[in-house]
Amino acid sequence: MKKEADLYLRASDAGARAGHGVKVEPMLVGSPSTLLGNDVDPTKPTYVVEGGVCGFAGVVISPARGKFVSYLKWLDRGHKHYYGGYYVPCDAFGQSLVRKEAWCRAFVEVLGEAGIGCYSHSRMD
Repeated sequence: MKKEADLYLRASDAGARAGHGVKVEPMLVGSPSTLLGNDVDPTKPTYVVEGGVCGFAGVVISPARGKFVSYLKWLDRGHKHYYGGYYVPCDAFGQSLVRKEAWCRAFVEVLGEAGIGCYSHSRMD
């Protein structure tokens, strides 16, 4: 189990570095000047979301078996993915989709180097 623990820590550390290191374009949230307008009315309150667009991201390990998946289950980290495989969500970085996707790409790269079949999965909220 030490090998799996080391792999998980390396993947998590790589993900954390990638998520903190990625450049995020802040998102401006406000009310349009007309009902279906595509602009922001400067007379109404506006907000800046520093983390950029919101969303969810995670890593899907497929097939959902093997020592590493067993280790993740033992940690209670992840769950069965709706479309098959084992899903490990990115729980860091609040709602920032860009940071979560960077975490997933780095996590997938480390697992891929170890011979584990996986891919990242994300969706905007």
